[in-house]
Amino acid sequence: MPNQTRRRAVFLDRDGVINPLIYHRDAGIVDSPFTLAQFRILPGVPRAIRLFNRLGLAVVVVSNQPGVAKKHFGVSLLRQFNAKLTAELAPWGAHIDAIYYCLHHPDSRVAELRKRCLCRKPGTGMLRRAARELHLALASSYMVGDGLTDIEAGSRAGCRTVFIGRWKCEHEAFIRPRSLRPDLIAPDLWRAARLIRTDLARASGRPLVPASGV
Repeated sequence: MPNQTRRRAVFLDRDGVINPLIYHRDAGIVDSPFTLAQFRILPGVPRAIRLFNRLGLAVVVVSNQPGVAKKHFGVSLLRQFNAKLTAELAPWGAHIDAIYYCLHHPDSRVAELRKRCLCRKPGTGMLRRAARELHLALASSYMVGDGLTDIEAGSRAGCRTVFIGRWKCEHEAFIRPRSLRPDLIAPDLWRAARLIRTDLARASGRPLVPASGV
């Protein structure tokens, strides 16, 4: 399919962007939610996703989820997370077009998931698969995440990148090459959505889609 007929997208990391990370006291780690009760949507996320929908962007979640490989939870819980997310977006008239998870980990306790794959970010496999299956234009899309692996994956795939959180001097020390620095930085997804709206308007020369009532 020619690139000009392909759709723009916003790729979203999940943990730390859509839902908060959880401190698991027994394991002494900060990680993804391990139970359905721990999975909640961060403030502003439904409004942000509804704005992406109004902007005509495909909304695609691309998330490393090695919790299955580490036996913290099963695949069925991921489906429950997805259903809860869909249900909480629905009253806002917001929706996600597709969700892609990488379940692999090089130290997996599950033999079939123990591998170094192309889909685990900073690999670009999930983004490229979504582009093929959903007919997306990576070069005019955005990757939004709270980790350096998200920024690297987005940059490698040719997307513009948005970092969620505070960009610290330590990040500059670890990011290689320096060209992988994010294009935009926002404290949360709602403000990232408004930055993307402005960025799209500036690129197209068209008026902004109003954020009021979004």
